[in-house]
Amino acid sequence: MIELKDIQYVRSGSADAAEAVRFATEIVGMEYRGSEDGVHYLRADGRHHCLAFVEGRSGVLSSGLSLADSAALRAAEVELTLAGITTRWGTPEEAHSRHVREFLEFLDPWGNRFDLVVDAESDAAPVEFSRRAGIIEFGHLCVDAPDPRAAFEWWSSLFNIKISDWIGNKAALMRFDPVHHKLAVFQGDRPGLCHINFQVESIDDVMRSWHFLEKHEVEIEQGPGRHPQSTAVFIYFKGPEGLTYEYSYGVRRIEDDASWVPRYFDPALPNSIDMWGGPTQRASTQYQVDDEPAVTDATPPASDATPASAPSLQGA
Repeated sequence: MIELKDIQYVRSGSADAAEAVRFATEIVGMEYRGSEDGVHYLRADGRHHCLAFVEGRSGVLSSGLSLADSAALRAAEVELTLAGITTRWGTPEEAHSRHVREFLEFLDPWGNRFDLVVDAESDAAPVEFSRRAGIIEFGHLCVDAPDPRAAFEWWSSLFNIKISDWIGNKAALMRFDPVHHKLAVFQGDRPGLCHINFQVESIDDVMRSWHFLEKHEVEIEQGPGRHPQSTAVFIYFKGPEGLTYEYSYGVRRIEDDASWVPRYFDPALPNSIDMWGGPTQRASTQYQVDDEPAVTDATPPASDATPASAPSLQGA
């Protein structure tokens, strides 16, 4: 079983990085950490960054998930390979760009690209937020797949993933720690990032941001509202190039796995998405850059426990 420890980052390709960075700082409120080799870094908590804009084609590139150590990463390579998933070891240059020591890339069966990373950089300095949005952490990320139930079965067969709740057959809200969901899969016909979430300090922060967003004529896709599944008060809003952001407050924690019974919410019923009864149109997805991966020969970082070579996947 591959033991996920946390979500780490999202890498998003941007045809207009200046505008993407402006929105992420002036509107979302994140700290801009500067750029290197065409990659622009945004920070919201103790991670070096949780969002990176890569100059080039517009679209999500990959999502980072952290593991405990190098041994766990090599064991993950074996498990994924046995499951028929092609993997690729990141080069030292690519690891440097992600601010991790090493990583392993793979595509899920529906084409979503993930990086399994170890030794991601942390920063003990206080975050210098660009505006007072109340952000306290990078909360969760959501990807698309045609069949969320099949996606859950796949993730839970290989990873320490549990189902928290179902939204019909439209969404699987999944966890690997006590937070109600850190990873979610929504129904969609193409691989992509449904949204990126930031937890905020109070309900007041959600409501202040609602007025702020309206004042700055930002498209609000959903909310303010409260999800009955996680109990979180939320607002979704659309950024440049189709990237959807979410603020939320008050997410449920599931401390006792043994006693938790996943629930089924019919999305056709009132209040199943927003228990306050607000409009619940689906947030937009930023589709994944559709480069076709090419199989190459590569070697993982040196380790006594690692084979001399491994099949690999050339990704973005």
